[in-house]
Amino acid sequence: MIAQLTPSATAAGYSDFLAALKAGDFRGEISADYATRTVLATDNSIYQQLPQAVVFPLDQDDVALVAQLLAAPRYRALKLTARGGGTGTNGQSLTDGIVVDLSRHMDKILHIDPQRRQVRVQAGVVKDQLNAALKPHGLFFAPELSTSNRATVGGMINTDASGQDSCTYGKTRDHVLELHSVLLGGECLHSRPLSEAELARECARQDRVGEVHRVVRDVHAQKADLIDAKFPKLNRCLTGYDLAHIRDEQGRLNLNSVMCGAEGSLGFVVEALLNVLPIPKYAVLVNVRYASFMDALRDARALIALKPLSIETVDSKVLLLAMKDIVWHSVAPYFPEDPQRPTLGINLVEFSGDEVGEVEGRVRAFIEHLRSDLTVERLGHTLAEGEAAVKQVYVMRKRSVGLLGNVHGEIRPQPFVEDTAVPPEHLADYIAEFRALLDSHELQYGMFGHVDAGVLHVRPALDMKDPRQAALVRPISDAVAALTQRYGGLLWGEHGKGLRSEYAPAFFGELYPSLQAIKSAFAPHNQFNPGKIATPLGSSEALIKVDEAPLRGELDRQIDERVWTQYASAVHCNGNGACYNYDPDDAMCPSWKATRQRQHSPKGRASLIREWLRLQGNAGVDVLSATQRGWRQRRKADDFSHEVYDAMAGCLACKSCAGQCPIKVNVPEFRAQFLALYHTRYWRPLRDYLIGSLEFSIPYFARVPGLYNAVMNAAPVKRWLADQMGMVDSPSISRFDFQAVLARWQVEPATVARLQQLSPAQISRSVVLVQDAFTRYFETPLLAAMIELAARMGY
Repeated sequence: MIAQLTPSATAAGYSDFLAALKAGDFRGEISADYATRTVLATDNSIYQQLPQAVVFPLDQDDVALVAQLLAAPRYRALKLTARGGGTGTNGQSLTDGIVVDLSRHMDKILHIDPQRRQVRVQAGVVKDQLNAALKPHGLFFAPELSTSNRATVGGMINTDASGQDSCTYGKTRDHVLELHSVLLGGECLHSRPLSEAELARECARQDRVGEVHRVVRDVHAQKADLIDAKFPKLNRCLTGYDLAHIRDEQGRLNLNSVMCGAEGSLGFVVEALLNVLPIPKYAVLVNVRYASFMDALRDARALIALKPLSIETVDSKVLLLAMKDIVWHSVAPYFPEDPQRPTLGINLVEFSGDEVGEVEGRVRAFIEHLRSDLTVERLGHTLAEGEAAVKQVYVMRKRSVGLLGNVHGEIRPQPFVEDTAVPPEHLADYIAEFRALLDSHELQYGMFGHVDAGVLHVRPALDMKDPRQAALVRPISDAVAALTQRYGGLLWGEHGKGLRSEYAPAFFGELYPSLQAIKSAFAPHNQFNPGKIATPLGSSEALIKVDEAPLRGELDRQIDERVWTQYASAVHCNGNGACYNYDPDDAMCPSWKATRQRQHSPKGRASLIREWLRLQGNAGVDVLSATQRGWRQRRKADDFSHEVYDAMAGCLACKSCAGQCPIKVNVPEFRAQFLALYHTRYWRPLRDYLIGSLEFSIPYFARVPGLYNAVMNAAPVKRWLADQMGMVDSPSISRFDFQAVLARWQVEPATVARLQQLSPAQISRSVVLVQDAFTRYFETPLLAAMIELAARMGY
């Protein structure tokens, strides 16, 4: 029998804060249950930090109430961290304090101005959601991310996100016109480019907003020469407190450059006015294949000179994983296979514009270059022409992050040095040294990225449950940080600093105290996302070190290896969040889309089952041999198993996760395993027995469909089913004449005797339909349509 689990409760100081928040007319949700805390303890990184609680503000007033209460002296030791889509790869939104989730309710597109090409949005709007609303106006929000179907605008701002096309369109910061942020104490900061007169007025204010403007103004005035000398001249620049762009080209002070990339360490970004761009009317993607990955890298440097929109590079490991993925059937023609000369690297080179002739002319010139240039061996190229074709290929590229987590075995690519940036002209030499470093540790790795911007995502493969392999995070991080500095680059090119912030002082050098001064002006007591980017001046707290933050592997290794293997489809979830897909037409995951509660997603359920298995093991339970002992109990006692059960019960068992998740997380599989164990201790609800019996009883009810339907649709019965059984909208038995369909298409029962009578020729033209009771009796026309389809196809 499984154990009753009573996990750690919220600490007293935080409980007091939550009670005061509730008493202060906070209108959103406040969740301190262990399930919500567990699900938000991870992102797409190697780290895991259990928060004390999660709050879901309804609007800006709720956020202001949180910040106002936090400023009270009695709550000075408390920590808060903002969270959006939770797609960070470096623990940016992880905390052991309170998570302020801005994605659930603050997801409104407030205003679209097509004439001025501007849009005002709340922080929780998903990038693809925004672009879907902009598309009818012929506009789009430019920074292109692989996680665009679940990444929020607030998260993009807080990491100053960039990605594909950034050499043409820039970073998130380049498209932020105005921000509304809530500061400590509840004050609202409206940041935008300020004239000298406007700046003087803001600096004259005797509040936190005034102090912030004074400090940032003085830092720039006193350190302008050092800032110019220290900041690398890269497309990616130094994200987080971007001192190099405090003043724009017109000399106006703009705090947006400080807020973009600040990772919520200065305040809560709640609303943004964004610049949007016209959608190019025509695009062509040239897919160039190479015999080696280094050939692809070195060629990219020359291809940049031809000024394409972007160049994306993918190595053979990612390509081979893509071939096993659900998306491959739609892109395979663009990457023809040659067994004699396998493709080990590809460059995806995009050209776009409004005039078809102009774009095709540039593509012809590009192809002519490929034919005439013999400096590198190319295996061939294909063209993806038009928006639909280009999008198909990019879907494969976008899934690279998730696909790398789907390799076989326990040694899997890990994100901790994956977004380094160096000047593009040095990228090939830099990657050669990077690969030599990983080879010296005898590690495998996958590579892909934006070579036109000098960014390549490199994920060393480690088993993070193995302490010896997990210990490599420190020496590899140190070596890569030093290597990027030597090449004039950055350790964090586009995914933010997060729990790698310990390297900030070395990168910023003499400027680091200036960052601390800015942090002090915004958050003097280090209460906003502490340990990241910078600490306040005079603070005794330090930046979190890469090997001091709690790792997922530290908890995972507590799970028995036999159990880990049995529940592999759950425990291997790497947190990439593909199941949080915004698209309402995407099959994965219906329960997440309906509830907007992350525990009702494949990632959420996988997180819960991992923690449940760990806690059961620590309680001395072998879940592989647990059986019922004694009488089962009613659901009364406080037990984490109940929270896991509630999440599993909401799964529709549609298996979209098993097919569409890059990691192939299979919720129905481990859901069934969990429920079997759960009911060794707790009674099954009567509903389970009722549904389970239908397989046998419904053929009898179908003999009197009118009576059955009348009873089930009677108001008292419907109320009883809803109140006592938790069932609504129970289906009626179909009155469709199924026997007529069988007779028309000469369908026979597939008995053993009849099947044995079939000749080989008849067998080759026969189909056996294994019908389930629900389809047969409730959705009979669907089964009839399948029969007609098979018959018309000649079976």
